Amino acid sequence: MTAFLFLAAAAAQPSASDRDIVAELDRVYQAAVKRNDAAAMDRIFHPEFQLVIGTGRRSGREDLLREARSGSVSYELQDEEQGTQTVLVTGNTAIVTAKLRIKGTLKGEPFDRTLWFSDTYVRTPSGWRYFFGQASLPLPPLSNERRGDSRTGSLQAPTEMLP
Repeated sequence: MTAFLFLAAAAAQPSASDRDIVAELDRVYQAAVKRNDAAAMDRIFHPEFQLVIGTGRRSGREDLLREARSGSVSYELQDEEQGTQTVLVTGNTAIVTAKLRIKGTLKGEPFDRTLWFSDTYVRTPSGWRYFFGQASLPLPPLSNERRGDSRTGSLQAPTEMLP
């Protein structure tokens, strides 16, 4: 009986490979957004993908693919802050959370902001797919001293734009 309970508990633990696969898939997704690579984004999205940003605005798969194809957003940065990514896996669901810095232009207007996001992936017969994302409102700007670098300026961007 004790052996059975041990095996059952071990089976319930997500494999390190699932965490690693989803962590890498999310980094690949962020890189695809940075390049406006709609084809790569399309391969990662679940057919019913939804994104909700901090203002409550929802965007679907086709909205983000259309934005990437249009090139209306040009990214200089679309990068997770090193060491902030966590991945939780249970069964066929995985949640990635990380702090993201985005900087670029939207229709010619500059933006620079940092935010937290949570991306939910689901396992499908064809592999892990990005099903649901939620992005925070922009974090308040930090002073250069607290931030530990020489970046200046506020983290302001058009309110309608988030990754």
